[in-house]
Amino acid sequence: MFLIGRGRPYRRVNMPIQRGKELFVLKHNTMDKGRPKKQKTKNIVEMPIVNPYSAGIDIGDKEHVVAVPEGLSDKRVVAFGAMTPDQGMLASWLEECEIDTVAMESTGVYWKPLFQLLVSRGFEVYLVNAAHIKNVTGRKDDENDAMWIQKLHSCGLLGSSYLPGGRQDELRTPTRYRRTLTEDCSRFVNRMQKSLELMNIKFHTVINDITGKTGTAVIEAIIGGERDARNFLPFIDPRIKASPGTIVKSLEGHWRGDHLFTLKESYAMYKIYKERTAACDSEIEKHLPCWEAACNEGEISAKEEGAEEAPVKKAKKQKHKNHPKFDTRAYLEKIHGVDVLAIFGLSETSGLELLAEVGTDLGKWKDEKHFVSWLNLCPNNKISGGKLISSRLFDKHPNPASEAFRHAANALQKMDNWLGDFFRRMKAKGGNKYAIVATANKLATIYYKMVRFKEEFTPIGITDYRAKYKQAKISYLERKLAQLKAEAA
Repeated sequence: MFLIGRGRPYRRVNMPIQRGKELFVLKHNTMDKGRPKKQKTKNIVEMPIVNPYSAGIDIGDKEHVVAVPEGLSDKRVVAFGAMTPDQGMLASWLEECEIDTVAMESTGVYWKPLFQLLVSRGFEVYLVNAAHIKNVTGRKDDENDAMWIQKLHSCGLLGSSYLPGGRQDELRTPTRYRRTLTEDCSRFVNRMQKSLELMNIKFHTVINDITGKTGTAVIEAIIGGERDARNFLPFIDPRIKASPGTIVKSLEGHWRGDHLFTLKESYAMYKIYKERTAACDSEIEKHLPCWEAACNEGEISAKEEGAEEAPVKKAKKQKHKNHPKFDTRAYLEKIHGVDVLAIFGLSETSGLELLAEVGTDLGKWKDEKHFVSWLNLCPNNKISGGKLISSRLFDKHPNPASEAFRHAANALQKMDNWLGDFFRRMKAKGGNKYAIVATANKLATIYYKMVRFKEEFTPIGITDYRAKYKQAKISYLERKLAQLKAEAA
């Protein structure tokens, strides 16, 4: 006999038995005869609705797909155009559906016009990270994306990305544009060096910068038609350390017309970019006094209270040619209330970029650890089963604020201070990239405490720092020795 029915009461079935040439069939009553069959029930887990009047929008270049909860409209999903009148119709439809909060997903900058419109209409708008709303398998189209965003947002599972305010956003646009101009300008400087190298003109190897006073004078003379190497000597600044003979040898080469053409065009583009950068600096300078006035509004200065503070002597920092021409340090100190450029490695350009990217209210981040995590300057530890699987950084493309701290950290590797000593120690431990991230982490922590709590930068001496590090290392080795002795005993 056979026993069948996995997971349920066993029952006996008719079983044929062969005996010789005859076939017998044994009949048995089933054990579950007359009993109703058990029906399988699915365990349904429902999440509480946090935002009952929420909408989800999938932003595109040509159309915006909007999804609202069931019962609020005849159609749950509606597609609108991306033109300005269409966006107005979208906002009006959301008002008719009595929507309170909206979550949108977008790539590029397509979300900005609609975001500003919805905020002006009084909606609570969330710009969510696409990585946080990855769709389930088999539901990849615009309508399902919008419904999925709406469902997640209604359950309160989405968080909004960091977005700057109005004044900060107005400053961030020209600041980012200025950075783009500077990067493009450096590309044409490299092309000028390439044109000189192809003609075997080694002048760029005997001076520090071909765009300085001497370099521009020589390049303009070359473009003007000068070919005799000795006739370039009057353009050489006395501060150039190379000998006249070396300079003459470096300016002898093969004057080819095609390379002279690219040199001329690259130099012309370089001058255009420098002019546009100066115009961008003027635009940025217009925003800083307004921001300064807004930050100091309602505050009473120490002079008005009768207390006079002793002037603090500030360490001067070398002004680079790519830095803004106006006094950036004075503006930043008045806006923040502290001198953030006193931090080692932080330049005027970096300080201006940080102001535009993170603003003055760092209370939006709970503490310095959350701030550093947002900057992607800490390991992204993945732990499973009590084991560290990976600690790589979360994103390969850091945001502009993180890049500003990384550039400041990279400038510290040859400085004679405690941060420079820390950089070199980290470089010996894990390499240059490891040292940049580790030092940028410290710089971001210092910057956060200074701006949020108005604490001045008080660095320790490099001698005291090294002594403190040696003592900490000795204490660590003593603890390890005691632990080994205890294990041996």
